Amino acid sequence: MVCGSNPGRSHRYLATARGLGTTLASRGIGLVYGGADVGLMGALADAAAEANGEVIGVITADLARRVGHPKIRLERVQTMHQRKQRFADLSDAYIALPGGLGTLEELFEVATWNQLGIQAKPLGLLNVNGYFDGLLAFLRHAVNEGFVRRQHVDAIAVSGDAEELLGELAHWQSPNAVKWTMG
Repeated sequence: MVCGSNPGRSHRYLATARGLGTTLASRGIGLVYGGADVGLMGALADAAAEANGEVIGVITADLARRVGHPKIRLERVQTMHQRKQRFADLSDAYIALPGGLGTLEELFEVATWNQLGIQAKPLGLLNVNGYFDGLLAFLRHAVNEGFVRRQHVDAIAVSGDAEELLGELAHWQSPNAVKWTMG
């Protein structure tokens, strides 16, 4: 799960993060996330834990001292690279909620790893308040300009509804496309 360490301006961001946490727990889906107790990350983890879901936070030792969630099982790593690798080791799928630069960086790394065949794991955007609309428009532009294959963009599931997005991720199929052959 990748999402913001800030709450955002709209109350819908926090409400959606809490709702997703509850939904994951009710479906028996464990949560692996960034380990913080602030912003959307904290709301998501709190809701999943309150609903008796399994929650694992992966966080650097430095960040753990500053914003580590005190009530969640934390796995501490030394670097952000180790953190992202541990996410990949523990996760079966990824969902991105609204967030900032770190969220976008992690989202694109997952998409890149899928594109290069390093992994083949479902990736979805929980598009609260149309938060990712501009990003999706940019990705379509990248396709139109010949820098990204349409199959790799189309492989990112997108929904404003958590239940619908989980359904799409459950039926996700990896694109069978070679990155370097455009057409």
